[in-house]
Amino acid sequence: MNGFGSGRFSIPPVVKWILIINVVLFFITAGLGTTGSIIGYKLALFNFKSQHFNPYQLITHMFMHGGFSHIFFNMFAVFIFGRVLEGVWGSKKFFIFYIVTGLGAALLHLLVNQVQLSILISKVNEFNQFPSPEIFQHFVDKYVNKPSVSLLSFIDEWIYDQDNPGYAKEATLFMTKLVQSRIDIPTVGASGAVFGILIAFAMIFPNVELMIIFFPVPIKAKYLIPLYAVAELFFGIANFQWDNVAHFAHLGGALVGFILVKIWKQNRFTRY
Repeated sequence: MNGFGSGRFSIPPVVKWILIINVVLFFITAGLGTTGSIIGYKLALFNFKSQHFNPYQLITHMFMHGGFSHIFFNMFAVFIFGRVLEGVWGSKKFFIFYIVTGLGAALLHLLVNQVQLSILISKVNEFNQFPSPEIFQHFVDKYVNKPSVSLLSFIDEWIYDQDNPGYAKEATLFMTKLVQSRIDIPTVGASGAVFGILIAFAMIFPNVELMIIFFPVPIKAKYLIPLYAVAELFFGIANFQWDNVAHFAHLGGALVGFILVKIWKQNRFTRY
C-alpha cells in the first residue's frame, strides 16, 4: 500500500512538506512579534467585503494557525491519516485532494459568513428605521458576547431618556462598528482540509478502530467521523457567541472530500 518506505513512522513527501511549511510559518508568525503578526494577517483569510481580502488567501490561510494546540492537532491528524492516504493514492493525487478540500472549506465558510453578515446588516437596517432601546437590547443580547458594564448602563440610561436622539446615534455607531469588526475577522487553519482527510480515511478504511483523547474507547471510523460531522453541524447552526471555530469550514472540507472520494472510487486503481 505504501510506496514511501516500510517504516512505521515514515513520512511521504507531500505530508512532509505540509508539516514543514505549517510549522515554519507558525514559528515565524509566533516569533517575530509585530512583523510576525503582520505576516499572519496578510496570509489569513478575510471576508470578500473586507479591505484586507486577497484571492491568494484562499490558499495561504490553510497553512496558518492561531495557537500551539491548533497546529498540533491539525498536523497530528495530517501525519496519522494523511500519510496513509498518500500511500494509497500517490503524492500528486493526495496533494490535489488536500488543496481542493481546503478550498472547498474556505468557500463554504465564506458563503455561510456572508449569509450571517446579511442577517446582521438587516438587523442594523431594522434598527435604523425604528430605533429604540428595546431593539438595541435584543441586538446586544444576540450578537455581543459578554457585553461590558458601560454598554449595559448605556441601554438603561436610554430606556429612561428615550426622547434624547443622541442615544440612537450612538447605538447606530456601535452596531456599524460591530458589523465591520465581523467583516474583518480573519480565518486561519488547515482544519477544513484535515476534515476532508478524516472523511476520506473513514470511507476507505471504515472498520479501522479509532480513539479520541477525551473518550478513550475504540470506535470504528465509519461511526466516529460521521458523529464528529454531526457535532460540527450542530455547533455551526447554533452559532454560539463564545464559539470562534469555523465549523462550516470543517463541513465544507468534509463535503468536498466525500465527493472526491466517491468520484475516485470509480477509478480506484488510478494512482499517481
